[in-house]
Amino acid sequence: MIRNVHERVINAPIDRLGPLLDGLGQKNDCLWPSKYWSPMILDRPLSLGANGGHDGIHYHVVEYQPGTRVRFSFNPETGIKGIHELSLDALPDGRCRIRHVLIGRTHGLMRLVFKLAVEPLHNAVIEDLFDSAERETTGKLAHPVKWSLLVRLLRWIFREGKTSGRNK
Repeated sequence: MIRNVHERVINAPIDRLGPLLDGLGQKNDCLWPSKYWSPMILDRPLSLGANGGHDGIHYHVVEYQPGTRVRFSFNPETGIKGIHELSLDALPDGRCRIRHVLIGRTHGLMRLVFKLAVEPLHNAVIEDLFDSAERETTGKLAHPVKWSLLVRLLRWIFREGKTSGRNK
């Protein structure tokens, strides 16, 4: 069973993050870290039933609350039966919590490769996405996430994402 949770508090109100969430998978997506990773592409604007994914991971929107939450269900060929969700929660002090949750079960080849390769790369993508959220809404990034040696090695092996000379 997979239960993978990431969250970060951003020093910006939810109404500044909501439009970033709503632009996921579109041409001018400012949230997904496409500068370093293959882009998330959806077949239409974020809405119930939109299909898409990134790299070989395919999913579709099963729940959507504009400006606050989107839940995707993995397509069977991905090797994961489950969901992943990105949500925003307004905090009383004017800040916002961004959270990503992946819950599921692996099958087939994904049983072998999830822990070894997919999970470390997934973790790096999500933390880079949170960096994008912080940078886009506050104009700065206090503590940019650094990729682990394993993530750098996996990216080199799979030639994943764009090689922009980024030294994480």
